[in-house]
Amino acid sequence: MNLGFESETIEFKKTTGELRESIISIASMLNKHGYGTVYYGVQDNGEIKGQDIGNRTLREISQAIANYIKPQIIPTITLELLDNKNVIKVVSKGYEKPYSAYGKYYIRSADEDRELTPSQLREFMREVKENDEIVQIDASNQDLKFTQLKTLFASKGLTVNNKTFEKNNGLFTSNNKYNLMAELLADKNDVSIKVVTFKDNTKNEIINRNEYGFKCLIIAMDQVLSYVESLNINRVKLGSHDRQEQKLFDFPCFKEAWQNACLHTRWGGLPYDLTIDEFYKGISRPINVKLQKIFGQLGYVEQTGHGVPLIISKYGIQAFDFMDNYLNVTIPLNNIIIKGKEENYNINVLGLSPKQIIVYKYIASHPKTTIDELTIECKISNSYVRKIISQLKNKSFIKRVGSNKNGYWEIIK
Repeated sequence: MNLGFESETIEFKKTTGELRESIISIASMLNKHGYGTVYYGVQDNGEIKGQDIGNRTLREISQAIANYIKPQIIPTITLELLDNKNVIKVVSKGYEKPYSAYGKYYIRSADEDRELTPSQLREFMREVKENDEIVQIDASNQDLKFTQLKTLFASKGLTVNNKTFEKNNGLFTSNNKYNLMAELLADKNDVSIKVVTFKDNTKNEIINRNEYGFKCLIIAMDQVLSYVESLNINRVKLGSHDRQEQKLFDFPCFKEAWQNACLHTRWGGLPYDLTIDEFYKGISRPINVKLQKIFGQLGYVEQTGHGVPLIISKYGIQAFDFMDNYLNVTIPLNNIIIKGKEENYNINVLGLSPKQIIVYKYIASHPKTTIDELTIECKISNSYVRKIISQLKNKSFIKRVGSNKNGYWEIIK
């Protein structure tokens, strides 16, 4: 059996005695393409030689990679049986360029590993800074169409030249393949965007689950915004003739958080040169520069850094919860006030229309209320109040106990 030829992403080593050389090859392949594979137990010409395996062989390879390649990567190391001979396969991926091996920097050229001179390293780092990860990674699907994205550009009065559109918007890698950003913005992709509504903060019970993904990221982002805005019902003060209304949560804050989540795919994940204090101050250091450029052209974001300060001004820094790999942004719900009593109100529990909620909450605090009283206090017509009561009964939110004259309302849920 012959594995073919070495290339810019494949390296053969006869034994793990060439471990140092193989680690240099891994770093150079990562710097060139972001991925690479090393086989131990294979001749330079691709012929299977076989590799002696000891109790610590695979662990020694893993430890050497962890110790001598920086930034650290986590490779996939497997033992394969080829031509009845043991072969070790090491697959590495990484996009935090540049990578060093034993303190030096290398680049792959054909099947060779070439050390970068100081001037070459400076130029390489400049190119890496200008080309963020999302445009360096090959798309898993290379059959992509961009009708939705072109339509968005046209709707904003931007020129769309079908011959140059994809290249001008940075949708290709340096190898002239569609990149990950292109996949995110394509008409069809495998990116799932689920919006889940839970019954309460425990997240034990799901009320609604909606899927908005598998399409152009910007289209999906807009659809989620529209859905969430529809949930932003009014906060209502009941129990007096002076009915006051306020939105359940600050939608501009949610919009900022959501759009930034779509734009910065590594939010958990602050940029390496951005501190938490700088983040709170609204210093903008985008991760996906070219994606931000497209967002900006379409009018979705501005690099003004006002989003984080806006959220902090409304909800404080406690709205942000930093973890190792994620950043949670919490936009609290306002409280509902009923006859001077403030109650935490969770829209997720009810799933009702705004007027249904008004009637339901009044009945909850006034179990002996009448149709006439509901009509006055809720400022809803008599016939519509009756319709809502029927709906609430059918949904098993309330039930009538006793007669219409002397009975009362019981809250079921």
